[in-house]
Amino acid sequence: MHNPFSLEGKIILVTGASSGIGRGIAAACADMGARLVITGRNETRLDETFQSLSGTGHTVIAADLSTQEGIDKIANNTPTLNGCAFCAGIAKLSQVKFITRDILEEIVNINEISPILLTAQLLKKKKFLKQSSLIYIASLSGVYKSKPGEGMYAASKGAISGFVKDAALELAPQNIRVNAICPAFIQTEMTKMFDDMIWEVEHPEDIYPLKRLGTTSDIANGAIYLLSDASSWVTGINLLIDGGYCIA
Repeated sequence: MHNPFSLEGKIILVTGASSGIGRGIAAACADMGARLVITGRNETRLDETFQSLSGTGHTVIAADLSTQEGIDKIANNTPTLNGCAFCAGIAKLSQVKFITRDILEEIVNINEISPILLTAQLLKKKKFLKQSSLIYIASLSGVYKSKPGEGMYAASKGAISGFVKDAALELAPQNIRVNAICPAFIQTEMTKMFDDMIWEVEHPEDIYPLKRLGTTSDIANGAIYLLSDASSWVTGINLLIDGGYCIA
């Protein structure tokens, strides 16, 4: 029986695959039959992801997406693709009056500029096959709402949501779909460092109607849907995965 969620025969590039949401998406794609091209700047953790993937035929490209050299390395060494998940990102908190140029530029460069420039390079080199699917990890923050201290992060993720809409229109004639996933708070290595700073309640899971925090598997399942043929008539959307937070 045909499974529209299968990724058999597809080659998927996942950036930021060395940890967190990127690692979760890479693992889920491999489990669904895809061949993976994974990238990240931490070679040790990237190799850990590679060793954990099911299936065969996967490729590793260690590169720093925050540099043009890293972007060029990925674009030049990536085979033709059926899909891409742009997951590399960072989060730093600051009150507006304490925002500095160097920290703002670092966040915007990694979260916004780098995935956009990599997309441009991959398109120029004709790396995307027709009927490909591109997904970007945006956020609930900056697209739907925000919290004090998230201004820089929210700005970078809101920009990605805007870019997705334009790219979806431009690439639709090639039947290339472009979508964003907007997670609420997901438990990863990166977010653990903010636990004491952002939660104002003893049991943060209680602020979600579904009474738990999100996991990387929750986001990976959404990515499988958008990368697979199951979403072949879906483009230009923000897929909100938030445990009901926005309606609470």
